[in-house]
Amino acid sequence: MNVLIVSDTHRYNTNYYAVLRQVKPDLVIHCGDAEGSEEELSEAADCPVEIVLGNNDFFSDLPRERELDIEGYKVWVTHGHNYYVSMGRETIKREAVIKGMDIVCFGHTHRPVVDTDDKVIAVNPGSLSYPRQEGRRPSYVLMELNKGVSPRFQICYL
Repeated sequence: MNVLIVSDTHRYNTNYYAVLRQVKPDLVIHCGDAEGSEEELSEAADCPVEIVLGNNDFFSDLPRERELDIEGYKVWVTHGHNYYVSMGRETIKREAVIKGMDIVCFGHTHRPVVDTDDKVIAVNPGSLSYPRQEGRRPSYVLMELNKGVSPRFQICYL
């Protein structure tokens, strides 16, 4: 299964639409801060879209977190701000292990990373709208999950 992971679009969805046209995923995971555009984000995709609540999603009824089973992998989706991700990934990774997750997807920092160790894989797609990493290129992650095969991740830039 090909999964598109995005975050922190902050209602500026032009790059998201462009990525959807290129990638054509089987599933979209949005790690929060859609800022009220979750319906538009879901309608634009030709696949299921899972979106969680971000720290800027005021007055939203989005779930704070999601636990998904994708091709036998346990995937936890959260925005990350409640796990101090701006200070590092240790807390969110520890919580993912406690929850029995294989992969945790989060946003908030606007900086892409795939952090793999023997206990859990932490994935932050960065931001398609307001990137903060060096070079400030809009980013997303492509995740390929298939039963019995090691997961594959690719950080992509526009």
